[in-house]
Amino acid sequence: MEEILTYEDAYQELVQIAQDIENESVSVDVLAVKVKRASDLITFCQTKLKSTEAEVNKIIAQMEGSSGR
Repeated sequence: MEEILTYEDAYQELVQIAQDIENESVSVDVLAVKVKRASDLITFCQTKLKSTEAEVNKIIAQMEGSSGR
C-alpha cells in the first residue's frame, strides 16, 4: 500500500533530516540516502505549494468574477 504524504509530514521529515545531519548523527554510509530523501521531499513540498497557490488563485478569481455580476 502506498503511503499518502502530506505537506506537514514531509516538512517534519525534512526538519528531522536536517537536525540529524547538523548533529552529525547520520553515518557517512547513510548520508547520501538522507540527502536524496531530502531532495525528494523538497520537490514534493514545492509542488504542493505551487498547486495550492494555483488553486487558491483560481478560487479568488472565481469569487471576484461572481461578485462583479
